[in-house]
Amino acid sequence: MELNPEWWHWAVAGIVLILSELAVPAFVLIWFGAGALLVALLLAVVSIGWTTQLALWLVVSVALTIIWFRFFKPGQLKTRVGGSASDVVGEVGLLFHGVSPFERGEVRLQKPVLGADVWPCIADEAIATGERVKVVAVEGSLLKVGRV
Repeated sequence: MELNPEWWHWAVAGIVLILSELAVPAFVLIWFGAGALLVALLLAVVSIGWTTQLALWLVVSVALTIIWFRFFKPGQLKTRVGGSASDVVGEVGLLFHGVSPFERGEVRLQKPVLGADVWPCIADEAIATGERVKVVAVEGSLLKVGRV
């Protein structure tokens, strides 16, 4: 039995991989889906063997993934694992949920800290949702924020 998929097999696989990125938001599956769509396009024009199809898909997908993470998304992956609390103080963010003196809110920081960009926060005054705030201190696992 010889396994030789047609162009539409690769097209369906590419669409499924791209749509599965919605469930697994790591921004990797989209590049493997794009590689499958490229193989489908090539296979619609030229007849190539199964091994060549698979090798082309793998090479193109890995190359697209490396290009994306190396050149277009370099700063977004760097988090401050192992950083001290003083590294976070002074960061500016946007209040995701409003905060008041005896209630917690949530702040979305511009740069991820320990892999997360949304953190619970407290404040000495009431600050509405959507306002820009600055981290003034770290108290345990909470960020203390104030108006910018």
